[in-house]
Amino acid sequence: MAVSDTNSQFEEAMAMCRDIFEKKLKDYGASWRILRPESITDQIFIKAKRIRSLETKHCAMVDEGILPEFLAIVNYGLIGVIQLEKGASDTVDITPEEALALYDSVAEKATLLMKAKNHDYDEAWRGMRINSYTDFILTKIQRTKQIEDNCGQTCVSEGIDANYLDMVNYAVFGIIKLTEKQ
Repeated sequence: MAVSDTNSQFEEAMAMCRDIFEKKLKDYGASWRILRPESITDQIFIKAKRIRSLETKHCAMVDEGILPEFLAIVNYGLIGVIQLEKGASDTVDITPEEALALYDSVAEKATLLMKAKNHDYDEAWRGMRINSYTDFILTKIQRTKQIEDNCGQTCVSEGIDANYLDMVNYAVFGIIKLTEKQ
């Protein structure tokens, strides 16, 4: 497949995530504004651990598969970057329209990052297994937790926002691979 295919598939996957985000905004408002980044990291952890469990056990007791979990990781990762930029709030302090604008802005950052890395890595993600995306997301979560425990300080590593964006991109690759199979 060509890079243009990756770009269009990435945009389609991101559109699926945005659609879910927008619908949940209608149901719950921007209730996620109350979450501190550490709680978002833990929420992504829960989703990634469930994916790994399903990949290992090949059986689900809850009638939801791996795809919804990858979709959720994308949305929580984007929310995480928003929360890092705005700071958590004690109340819902933005409108759904403002939330969507923030979402779109961070989604664009993730898309630009994917395009830059995909250029440099030459479509390497296509040769990877879906369970590797899961493992890399779990690794990024552990790194993020360590940075959070260090009060956001790093010596030479990228920050929390970069880790969230990498998690988003790995999750989108998982979405692409899973939807290609369907």
